[in-house]
Amino acid sequence: MTRLLAPLLLLLGLLGPAQAQELLPPEQAYRASVGALAPDQLEVRFEIEDGYYLYKDKFQFRTEPESVAVGTPALPPGKKKHDEFFGEVETYRDELIFTLPVQAPADVRQFELTVISQGCADIGVCYPPTPQTLTVDLTKTVPPTASGGWLQKLGIGAKSAAPAMDTPAAAAAAPTSVAAAGGDESGRIARLFTGASVPLVLVSFFGFGLLLAFTPCTFPMIPILSGIIVGHGHKITKTRALVLSLAYVLGMAVTYALAGVAAGVSGTLLSAALQNAWVLGSFALVFVLLSLSMFGFYELQLPTALQSRLSTTASHEKGGSLGGVVVMGVLSALIVGPCVAAPLAGALLYIAQTGDAVLGGFALFVMALGMGAPLIAVGVAARSVLPKAGPWMEGVKQAFGVMLLALAVWMISPVVPAIVPMLAWGALLVFSGIFLHALDPLPPNAHSWRRFWKGAGVIALLAGAAMLVGALAGSRDPLQPLAALRGGAAVAATSAPQFEKVRSVAELDARIAASQQPVMLDFYADWCVSCKEMERFTFSDPTVQARMGRMLLLKADVTANTADDQALLKRFGLFGPPGIIFFTPGGGEIAGQRVVGFMPADDFAGQLDAVLR
Repeated sequence: MTRLLAPLLLLLGLLGPAQAQELLPPEQAYRASVGALAPDQLEVRFEIEDGYYLYKDKFQFRTEPESVAVGTPALPPGKKKHDEFFGEVETYRDELIFTLPVQAPADVRQFELTVISQGCADIGVCYPPTPQTLTVDLTKTVPPTASGGWLQKLGIGAKSAAPAMDTPAAAAAAPTSVAAAGGDESGRIARLFTGASVPLVLVSFFGFGLLLAFTPCTFPMIPILSGIIVGHGHKITKTRALVLSLAYVLGMAVTYALAGVAAGVSGTLLSAALQNAWVLGSFALVFVLLSLSMFGFYELQLPTALQSRLSTTASHEKGGSLGGVVVMGVLSALIVGPCVAAPLAGALLYIAQTGDAVLGGFALFVMALGMGAPLIAVGVAARSVLPKAGPWMEGVKQAFGVMLLALAVWMISPVVPAIVPMLAWGALLVFSGIFLHALDPLPPNAHSWRRFWKGAGVIALLAGAAMLVGALAGSRDPLQPLAALRGGAAVAATSAPQFEKVRSVAELDARIAASQQPVMLDFYADWCVSCKEMERFTFSDPTVQARMGRMLLLKADVTANTADDQALLKRFGLFGPPGIIFFTPGGGEIAGQRVVGFMPADDFAGQLDAVLR
């Protein structure tokens, strides 16, 4: 028996030291850093190695000099765990970011903060409470989660690339992006870039683009491209329709890439600067002119002499058409689809943080190709629905003319008084009903399709009349045009969540500091489609409203894109709306809870539960 036990004991003796060697010192297993968000607000961060975790209820803080007082840390919810040492506990893995209130005398601008934490390794070894002393300089504030080193905690990239963040000065020298460090969707997408293979990044962003193609920000591009194809008439071939569609999508993709890189470097979206009455009005006028040509009022074409010369050099193709389609794709990307979604925000955060405009630009280009793939399918399909020359052809062209007029009304809606689009929608529906023969008598032997289209015309006529009457009666909601006649507008106004507007960083800081409730800051713009979606479908939900009622609701309206608006966006590393950020009562941002882009009511209610917990 002794002979059998001896090798076993020897093996256990060898394994024991080997296992002990795998354990990291606590200051390496849990790397702490700190930065000053404001003179009275710190952000403490822990990078936690794989296989290790920290206990939520074991944090303590000391300061030197002792005249500096610290408040209660705003710790995020941890993961519940049954611990063999402490029972039911909450723990943190990978990374932990929280804010810490601080009050320092006026003559103390720099002090030592000792953060005491306690954690364990998965192999069953627990550390004693471990102090880490960090230097805080209150004169050098940094944006929240400004460290680029947090990308490493997902196992992406070399850990040696993570810059030390023991002092605010080191944090200030780090790259600018802030939200990428958080746990929100755009931050997770930004982390995809670092260390992942280029093919994986590009394939992922092509998939993101396909998903974005079915959002309201992209829908307006469908009638633009379809109108271009239909405008060429029944003689256009499938090959020509494919070429025109590709030209439109490539113009859009190149613009997304270049504008995205510029936004990542400058911190602001070029498209936001174009969302004003003059630019949108001019672009809407172009659509009106295109639609009038669809109705046969005139033909849009180059002078005969120039057409002949260009057709000779372009193998008898329509002179200048490809260039015009590319320009339309460029303008569509800048003006028609300016909303910020999580994939776009993630790419911009990565560019801003690393300066790697090449990979970021390629990702945005591929994302735009993904957005354009369904458009190409629609463009080619538009050719297949074109019948032979005759009355049917004119009907199809007129239908697309109506779509272009609707697009013009939609485009100017954010920058004109609300009554104008209501009247425009009503007039468009009335005239559409007339074109569908709503007022013309049907012959006794009319076939089924003619009866169907007359019915559609009658419905359009009635809907248009309701909008005109409702607009004159005071209603401003196209989906409820007669609400004002039954007092619905007043009811809707009183039940909607009441936001307080903030117009500058200083005003925002003051409102957050004075709040006794959690704070929700909503970045909004009149031209942001996803912002309108959030208001109509998410904020209006009773479950969501009940939770929002327990919070201070602030709104930063960045429609005008003023210097103060840009400062608010840059404060939080945002490139444009929509974006929602949450704060603790009187404190700093709640890490990992940002919302970028549209979120359905059920998901948003869950997000609010995490914030209010």
